[in-house]
Amino acid sequence: MAFVTQRQIEKFREDGFLVLEHFFTAEECDSMRTQIQRIIAEMEVPPHCRTEFSTKEDEQLQAQGSSDYFLTSGDKIRFFFEKGVLDERGNFLIPKERSISKIGHALHARDPIFKQITHSSKVQELGRKLGLERPVVVQSMYIFKQPGIGGEVTPHQDATFLHTEPLGRILGFWIALEDATRENGCLWFIPGSHTDGISRRMVRAAPGASTCVEFVGSEPAYDDSRFIPLPISKGGLILIHGEVVHKSELNRSESSRHVFTFHVMEAKDTSWSKENWLQPTPELPFPSLYT
Repeated sequence: MAFVTQRQIEKFREDGFLVLEHFFTAEECDSMRTQIQRIIAEMEVPPHCRTEFSTKEDEQLQAQGSSDYFLTSGDKIRFFFEKGVLDERGNFLIPKERSISKIGHALHARDPIFKQITHSSKVQELGRKLGLERPVVVQSMYIFKQPGIGGEVTPHQDATFLHTEPLGRILGFWIALEDATRENGCLWFIPGSHTDGISRRMVRAAPGASTCVEFVGSEPAYDDSRFIPLPISKGGLILIHGEVVHKSELNRSESSRHVFTFHVMEAKDTSWSKENWLQPTPELPFPSLYT
C-alpha cells in the first residue's frame, strides 16, 4: 500500500479529494468481487419488484413498499436494480448479476469480507493520519455501474444525503475493484469545491407524504469545464470530502466498473441529523472505524 505523506494530506484539504493508487491489492479486490457474487446468488427479489399493476392503489402500495425497503436498508444488505431489468412479475429480463445497480447499506457490518476491508489496519492508519478521533462507519455500498446501462450520477455533494452539524465531518472511501476509466464512468470532481457548504439536503418526508424523502434547496448549475476526471486503477482508493462536488457519466463501455464505497463520520463533537434518510438502529448503532 502507498504510504500517505503529509503533502498528500495537505492536497486533500486543498482539493477535497485524494487519489491513492494501489491502496488495496488485486487479491483484496477479487475477494470482494467473489463475495458479492455469492451474495447475488442467494438474493431473493424484493416483493415490491413484483409489480403487476391493476389499480392505482396497487401502484401506491408498490411505491410505499419500495420506499420502506430503501428507508430500512441502513442496517441490512439490500438490492437496488437498474430500470427496466425486471418484468412485472419480478422475473429478470437480463442475467441477474447484470441487473443490479447497487447493494447497500450495511455490507460493512453484515458481511465478514466487507467488514474486514472497512476496518483493515491500513484504513484505520489512514484515518489516524487524517486526524480522525472518533470515526464511525455510517453506510456502505457496492456499486456495479453496469456496462451500457450504468446510469450517470449527476453532480452532488455527499453531505446532501448524510448531513451533520457541523458540516465537514463526513468522509467517503471509494475503492475501485476494477479499473475506472473515462469510458466506463470514472469519477469527476471540481477541485476546491468543498469549502462553500451545501445548497441542497435530502430529508425524510413527513409521514403520509407521497415520497419517502424530499429535497430542500436546489443543486446549482455547475460549469462542466470545472470538473476534472479521476481515472484510477483496480485497487485504488479515492478519499472524498463530504462537501466536494463530484459526478460520474453513463457507462458507455462494454465493461463494468465495480466499486466498494463506505462513509465515515467524525463522531467527536458532531451531531447526525435526525432528518437524514439513514438512521442508526438499536440493532446497528454506527460502529467505530477503529477496532
